[in-house]
Amino acid sequence: MSNGHAKVAHLSKDDMERLRELRAQRPAHQTHRHARSRGALIADWVAKTVGSWRFIIIQSAILVVWIALNIVGYIAHWDPYPFILLNLVLSFQAAYAAPIIMMSQNRQSEIDRRHAEHDYRINVKAELEIELLHGKIDALREQEILRLTTIVERLTAHLAPELAAAMAVEERASRAP
Repeated sequence: MSNGHAKVAHLSKDDMERLRELRAQRPAHQTHRHARSRGALIADWVAKTVGSWRFIIIQSAILVVWIALNIVGYIAHWDPYPFILLNLVLSFQAAYAAPIIMMSQNRQSEIDRRHAEHDYRINVKAELEIELLHGKIDALREQEILRLTTIVERLTAHLAPELAAAMAVEERASRAP
């Protein structure tokens, strides 16, 4: 494409600068990964484990066995009916699991925010590229219309004498009785 097409682009100077910046960014090629600490790895593992059906099923089975053994009494009642020890264990589990899961969710939220920001930059870049392409297509369309107009004018000039003669013959034929 010639330089004439670039002049037709409908992007402002700021938009062109922004497009150059966005084109220069290569986030997919960036190899830096955010190093996760040991605490972050543990939080992710806990969230993954506690948030699984396997954990729910195993915990439910343990609770049923705990309650059944304390009700039936085959083994000495270590936690009689109001199951205070069971409540203490479950409260302890919830007190530690909830903040750990929230740490994992906060980190995931930050990752999602970075992804959304990256997606936004890609969308802006695509919008600017599309606008630039529209400008180039409009320029091509204008050139094509100009070329076709020139061809029609040349054909009209070339055929004008023949057309005038044909019209004169036609006019005489229509006047004849």
